[in-house]
Amino acid sequence: MGYNPTTADGRWGLALEMRGVAGCGAMTFEAFCELREEEAAALSAALQALWWERRGNWDAAHAKSQEEGDRDGDWVHAYLHRKEGDEGNARYWYGRAGRVMPAVALKEEWEQIARELLAR
Repeated sequence: MGYNPTTADGRWGLALEMRGVAGCGAMTFEAFCELREEEAAALSAALQALWWERRGNWDAAHAKSQEEGDRDGDWVHAYLHRKEGDEGNARYWYGRAGRVMPAVALKEEWEQIARELLAR
């Protein structure tokens, strides 16, 4: 799955990410922010979690962040607990993700996580 510039509306189609296949374009941050739910379903669990959080569904984001059991999900999970105000739990998850809780605004951290995950 990769970038499909021929979709009628010029957006990313359902074929969003084609990992390991030559010739695929990287999704932009702006495109990620505009995804529809059916398009977001093709992303990694960590990116889906960020997508749900941006839409105000903390519970869906929290569930998705734990789905893969990987460091990316742990990072998003940490962010979610930081946003929730549970700094002790957030610190635990940052540690599992191999990161330190940042001192930046939540909005800035959300964008940083999204941009880094999208760049992979």
